[in-house]
Amino acid sequence: MTTYTAASAYSRKGEKKISVWQALQQKIFVMHAVILRDIRSRYFNHGLGFLIVPMFPVAHMGVLLLIYAIVGKKTAFGDDLYLFFATGLLPAMTFMYVSRFMSISLLANKSMMAFPVVRLLDIVLARAFLEVIGIILSAGIMVTILVILGSNPVPPNPSGVLLAMSLVSLFALGMGIIASVITAIVPSFAMLYGFSMVIYYLSSGAPIYLHAFPEQLIYGCSWNPVFHAVEWVRSSYYLGYPTQHLDKMYLVGCAFGSLAIGLFLERMLRPQVLAA
Repeated sequence: MTTYTAASAYSRKGEKKISVWQALQQKIFVMHAVILRDIRSRYFNHGLGFLIVPMFPVAHMGVLLLIYAIVGKKTAFGDDLYLFFATGLLPAMTFMYVSRFMSISLLANKSMMAFPVVRLLDIVLARAFLEVIGIILSAGIMVTILVILGSNPVPPNPSGVLLAMSLVSLFALGMGIIASVITAIVPSFAMLYGFSMVIYYLSSGAPIYLHAFPEQLIYGCSWNPVFHAVEWVRSSYYLGYPTQHLDKMYLVGCAFGSLAIGLFLERMLRPQVLAA
């Protein structure tokens, strides 16, 4: 059986075109190389450093829930404080951590673009893959902690939770591609995008119960797609949860729209990114 490497599978002008299967093998090899390089460069030059990734969201949620418990905060809905806020924090932090770290992927791995076989999208998607795996591990750890604390993390409507989490992950992917392309051209944009996470976070309703505030404020927050992911997850957990501001199709549109815009920008601005 013939073994193809990323270098041998790469088809240059004037050479025989490669098959779809060879192109797929090439893509897998390239992604594998980029992922390994990303892990080693970010986490103490060792693969096990990746275990730190899921601990960031877990620590974030843990500290916030601990503060709520210390100050004696009561749950705004249902009878389980930890579960209520965990259902909001998970979709919000999925967006924040995935898109935020994707935004600096091209900037951090610019040296890899010297290899013709490595495309911009390979670097961005490799970072997205790492962050999504990190979030999945974080969710598993949080579910375990909730069970230990006596909560029941199994939702009455699991399909609703799965759809909401899938769409907010897709939205994070799209926004991450957009931000990474812009940051590769204008590095200072990374800081601006990082600051915008505060707005996304607070207006999502994850750390606070927005339905206790005036309608005008809730309407303003409803322009944030992450708000609808949080509302969708919580309404899948709690029967009777207010859903008058939940617009599922808005989240669907923002998810696929951001992905389309991101792929378009990556294609159109590729020369500028390579020249930056």
